[in-house]
Amino acid sequence: MQEASEVSVSGSRYAAGSLLSVAHLTVNEVSEILAQTARIAAMPHATRVEILAGRRIALLFYESSTRTRTSFELAAKSLGATTTLVSDKSSSIEKGESLKDTGLTLRALGAECIILRHASSGAPFVLARETGLPVLNAGDGMHEHPSQALLDLRTILTRLYGAARAAAVDERTLEGVTVVITGDILHSRVARSNAMLLPRLGARVILCGPEKLLPEDARRMGAGIELERDFDRALRQAQVAMMLRIQKERLAGLELDLADYIARYQLNGERLAASAPKAVVMHPGPMIRGLEIADDVADGPQSAIEEQVDHGLAVRSALLVRAICAGEFESATV
Repeated sequence: MQEASEVSVSGSRYAAGSLLSVAHLTVNEVSEILAQTARIAAMPHATRVEILAGRRIALLFYESSTRTRTSFELAAKSLGATTTLVSDKSSSIEKGESLKDTGLTLRALGAECIILRHASSGAPFVLARETGLPVLNAGDGMHEHPSQALLDLRTILTRLYGAARAAAVDERTLEGVTVVITGDILHSRVARSNAMLLPRLGARVILCGPEKLLPEDARRMGAGIELERDFDRALRQAQVAMMLRIQKERLAGLELDLADYIARYQLNGERLAASAPKAVVMHPGPMIRGLEIADDVADGPQSAIEEQVDHGLAVRSALLVRAICAGEFESATV
């Protein structure tokens, strides 16, 4: 296995191709990832499956996942790579093995890239530093979910401008677009990554929710972030409405009146028709139907929720090529 090249991030060194935070991506790099995504998506299967043929990728998941884990795994296999899934319920992690030692074991077994989901914020940085391998952050605690922000971006671009405009971005691409993110912002790594990324491309981002789930300091998530408590007022300004579930597993004793929450913040057909009849509806999943979103909206014509999943497979394919091919990224699939 070739030794990975390195990049400097915030004074530390990580393998080139790692994606630990959207803050580490320049706008040009975001554009390159989208362009690579478009190229891979357009390839015939016989060509695509040769890109990472014989390469080894480890999926290290300390938390449950459906969309992220499966899309990374299917993306890797569609590129010809061999994957190994390691979870905290079926490995030495359950016996108390540290993240560092698990990572070093995977490296010794030939893994060339590790995709990590972990309950602790900052865990991907530790793993990348200790192993020297490219690490893709698949969600770390309440910190970030960078690949989700990138697939959300591609979904927004495709829905608003068409597929041809989804292959490149600059600092003005989303000028005039207001994205309203509503729900459990406090615990949402998806909200944080989107709030950090979208304004850099010109979008206006409004965070909406009750104070218990949206503290005032959420303004610091990104440049120009706005807070709004009135969901209907926020929706009237939205070209994109992104809903989030209440993360009951992270509430830690915080009590909410669910009936009041549904009345004030649920996106249902009546509310959507009255306040945002043309807005694109998004949700990173898992959805709690009947709580933050109603069936008629989740399954309606404005919903791009299934498209987000499809774009996730495409974007994560590009991220895997970027991670493993490193310096060859731009020409890896040309």
